[in-house]
Amino acid sequence: MSGVVHASEAAHVQRPVGEVGGDDDSGRGALVTGALNEPQAPKISGKTVQEYIDERPTWSDGTMLPTAPMTAMQFRIWALACAGKFFEGMVVFMTGVALPLISIQFHLNAADKGLVTAASLAGILVGASALGGLADSYGRRSMFIAEMIIFSVFLVALTFAPNFIALVICLFGAGTALGCDYPTAHMVISESIATSMRGRLVLSAFAFQAVGAFFGTALGFGILYANPDLGAWRMMYAAAIVPAILVVVGRLYITESPHWLVSKGRTEDGEKATYRLLRRSPQYPKDVSLGHLVHTAAFGAASGSYLALFKKRNRRATILASVPWFLQDLGVYGIGIFTPTILAAVIGKESKSHALADTIHNDILGAKGSAMMDVLFVLGVIVAIFLVDRVGRIKLQIVGFIGCAVGLLLSGLSIRPDGSNIMWLLFLGFTLFYFMANFGPNAMTYLLAGEVFPTEVRGKGAGFAASFAKVGAVLTAFLFPILLKTIGTTALLWGLVVCFLLGAVVTYLFRIETAGVNLEDVGREDDPART
Repeated sequence: MSGVVHASEAAHVQRPVGEVGGDDDSGRGALVTGALNEPQAPKISGKTVQEYIDERPTWSDGTMLPTAPMTAMQFRIWALACAGKFFEGMVVFMTGVALPLISIQFHLNAADKGLVTAASLAGILVGASALGGLADSYGRRSMFIAEMIIFSVFLVALTFAPNFIALVICLFGAGTALGCDYPTAHMVISESIATSMRGRLVLSAFAFQAVGAFFGTALGFGILYANPDLGAWRMMYAAAIVPAILVVVGRLYITESPHWLVSKGRTEDGEKATYRLLRRSPQYPKDVSLGHLVHTAAFGAASGSYLALFKKRNRRATILASVPWFLQDLGVYGIGIFTPTILAAVIGKESKSHALADTIHNDILGAKGSAMMDVLFVLGVIVAIFLVDRVGRIKLQIVGFIGCAVGLLLSGLSIRPDGSNIMWLLFLGFTLFYFMANFGPNAMTYLLAGEVFPTEVRGKGAGFAASFAKVGAVLTAFLFPILLKTIGTTALLWGLVVCFLLGAVVTYLFRIETAGVNLEDVGREDDPART
């Protein structure tokens, strides 16, 4: 079998056929050994960070691998980013299960319930821009660590919250940390992964939001079933404390983004970070040289403010990243958080009694339905992972918006004027909505927000988009309990149908396709994503 060489070394290193990998006769072993160990490989120079990351091994006959094998550091970064998205889905959606018990313990009215469900989302709104934007100034790694420390502290406090005010403050604090994770988790992955794999890996990490949502509702159901008393909601939040601390420890051992280091003119640190990021056995590239990129620091310092997001160069990206995300959050968070309540109410089994036993019974009923719907969330993003780099972000987002609108339309039609419902149509509508949400806008808006901005304002751009989107999430979380009682479920669903259709229109008008585009090309005059 032929040896494998670095893409840029293929013309310089020759090796006899069959001299690969010593005694290792496995195909995989041969693939990553052989000529890569040649000491006479020339020093590589003149390349950018992303070009080093994108380099692929090549067989000695010139055949190139489809992508570069992931290193241990790249996999570690991806896994730790997955954890942040998992906690977001778990905490936010588990609140829907915990809310009935919290309401009884603290004697909450409709407005109080809205504050509880909106608190973590309001924290995300603040954290995404206030903390996430700091990643452009202090580094991706620093904020990646800080956010999880903040989350862990507030999670412990939340478990022991003595009253309603303390509960809301703790949920807001935890949400602030999760908000910071929106831009930083995306950036630590996208700025350390090969271009050909970026979409799939960012989305697969984002999928853990859906996994967390499913786990949160399932955990809530399990705790309620095993321990049906008023304090069960504290156990739900306490279950996340130890895993969160372990993630903090893990994040201490990742490398800083080489892209960010170079954008700050720290090319020597960038070289070390790139080499550490790409450390593998046998090692390639042999050397990393980024000194020729020091000129990029001046541009980064000059254009790294929030005002840069609204200048002509970035205005289109800001609209695409922010407005569709806002519109989809109106529905996804509103429907997601209150699925247990909506299903229990529409199914017609929700007792009017305020007794604790009846509340827990209805909570378990709603949690079962919500957990089933969360499975579709996961399935939707799995399909998106396979299609995102082939079909493109924009097409999936538009189709997903339309699919969500159809799903909510069917759910609305399932409710008869007399208050009864057509069960098969209701579940068909919710099934379609949950699948299409993560197949399209819920996943694609997150992915696009971290890709359409240049490096020097990527944290601020993605953070602003997430914050703007969470305005919609906070509005629905606060107003849903009130609107469900005043205008009813059907009217709410019709309004959300219009929002999702509008999201498809805005996506089309301001489209920027980033599939296969090198992040270092984003924002340039000849940016291929904008053509």
